[in-house]
Amino acid sequence: MRTMGSESSMQPLGPGSSGPAVSDVQAALRSLGLLEPGGAGAGASVGPEVYDQATELAVRHFQQVRGLSVDGRVGEETYRALSEARWSLGDRLLHHDPERPVRGDDVTSLQERLLELGYDAGRADGIFGRETEDGLRAFQRDYGLAADGTCGPATLRALRQLGRKVTGGRPQLLRQSASLVDSGPHLIGRRIVVDPGHGGTDPGFTAGETTEADLVLDLARRIEGRLAAAGATVYLTRGRDQDPTPEQRTAFANDARADLFISLHMDAHGSEHARGVASYYYGTGSGTSSTVGERFADLARREVVARTGMLDLGGHPKTWDLLRWTRMPAVRLDCGYLSHPVDRLLLLDARLRGTVASAVLAAVQRLFLPADADPPTGTFVLPQRV
Repeated sequence: MRTMGSESSMQPLGPGSSGPAVSDVQAALRSLGLLEPGGAGAGASVGPEVYDQATELAVRHFQQVRGLSVDGRVGEETYRALSEARWSLGDRLLHHDPERPVRGDDVTSLQERLLELGYDAGRADGIFGRETEDGLRAFQRDYGLAADGTCGPATLRALRQLGRKVTGGRPQLLRQSASLVDSGPHLIGRRIVVDPGHGGTDPGFTAGETTEADLVLDLARRIEGRLAAAGATVYLTRGRDQDPTPEQRTAFANDARADLFISLHMDAHGSEHARGVASYYYGTGSGTSSTVGERFADLARREVVARTGMLDLGGHPKTWDLLRWTRMPAVRLDCGYLSHPVDRLLLLDARLRGTVASAVLAAVQRLFLPADADPPTGTFVLPQRV
């Protein structure tokens, strides 16, 4: 098992916060038309650098539209998304920098435009990586431009002069699905990263002496054992005393050249009625998504629900950094609510966690099976290796 360290994160901004960082957030919200100009909000009686109710509502709206967690607070992820949202295509030169990748909505617009024209620019994730550079160079060569991989004025003019061309499926989605089929149904040699959430000084939700961090680590180790027994090479992103950042977790998976990334969490909510299992995959909610990630999110959640009887909360597209920065299909699985008395009793039972681990194993195997050999949900049992 490989693990990695952790580093500190920014202090989230919320109601009552003040200072230059709040002013910067408000400026970004105004530029996006989400906050009234001339103050923190319409009719605000506080200074422009105070995080007031209007700012909170604007942040919530922004988070909803961007596929982020909607809590009305600005942490690292929301702050980064606000910064990226300021950029429109044409505001700056775009190129690939392996040390400090260019990120922003202008990159997303470029990627979507190239994909619409039939060029494989990778996932439309707003990160100018090697795949985006390759797609841009191919476009530039085909249209008689200098194939320098930089999106400047000449390339922008060419992109704007061309009509949209939808060709029946974006190339990176077709490639991802075809690669899955061609790779065969076995798990031997597959590299799978299992990411137990929280850890170290971040215990997650705590109920008495029980912490979310400990429970998901136990679950991750159970999944690790089952996948390894089936022939897969499995890596965990952390041990008991570590709490890697999302960037460290995704970089770890990318460096391992993983075939699949599975992040494990257990949820909590103030409502006494909140319970059940949910799954998340990379997607913007407007048609851009990881098709394999969406399929695996659906398989894993339904297998868990079928084998445990827990409530099915569905699968949802999100633009969380943990899902966006991975270069392979990535899924977050929330295995129940520790704040709900029934879910908590189930999750505290080691046998139930073993059942969830078996469900995840079945989902991983089903992901690689051809459609005509895929068994009904809740019935698949991996044959014992001889």
